[in-house]
Amino acid sequence: MTRVDTLARARRLERPPLAYVVRFAGQDGAVDVEQSWADLARDTAWTAARLRELGLTRGDRALLNGSGFEGPWLRPLMDALRSLGVTYGIAEAMGWDSNRTHVFVRELDLHAVIGLPKVVAERLGDDAALRALFGSTPVVLARPEAAALLRLAGIPAGVISFLGPALAIECRRKEGAHVNAAEWNVGERDGAIWVAPADGTGRCAGLGETLLTVRGSVDGEPCPCGSADPRVTFDVDQ
Repeated sequence: MTRVDTLARARRLERPPLAYVVRFAGQDGAVDVEQSWADLARDTAWTAARLRELGLTRGDRALLNGSGFEGPWLRPLMDALRSLGVTYGIAEAMGWDSNRTHVFVRELDLHAVIGLPKVVAERLGDDAALRALFGSTPVVLARPEAAALLRLAGIPAGVISFLGPALAIECRRKEGAHVNAAEWNVGERDGAIWVAPADGTGRCAGLGETLLTVRGSVDGEPCPCGSADPRVTFDVDQ
């Protein structure tokens, strides 16, 4: 039996609704919630729409920085890229794997770099080195601390964040990272961000307003890009 046959048969098997147990940091300690395959499908559709608005299309090439334990957030990104017909490679979001990011960016004509963390950006060199690597990349979505570092180097990076159990992605206007309002409520209290499932989603049973360790502000007004999703601006230390 070939691998193709094996995979085809595996797809016909029944699977439980649970896809992941998501662990994230709350101010009172680690929080564990369940994520279903149905949740992932909705997250993928929203993520694909955000990436499409940023200009990603069939035939483009992208680099995704992420680690295995980030699967609940990475899976919607990977599935969204596949649905758009974007070819992608993965490099660890760890400093020790920064050379792989360097090789991908240097050797391939990338349209997007997604999820770049500060620890990797710092390993890649000074402002001039960062401009040489990312200055001509059409879409750079970096984690908040890395985005701030890139912007100081003159690279107009957008922000992507694994915000508690949610995903936040900044649009072209770069006026805060959008969070899917159909799935999540977000707000701020005492300078910190809280997140809770939106009514009617059925996700994260029992999870109420959970204060995160992330500091920032939330803007609930419609974005100039036309989206009604709330936007998070992150407070980062440089």
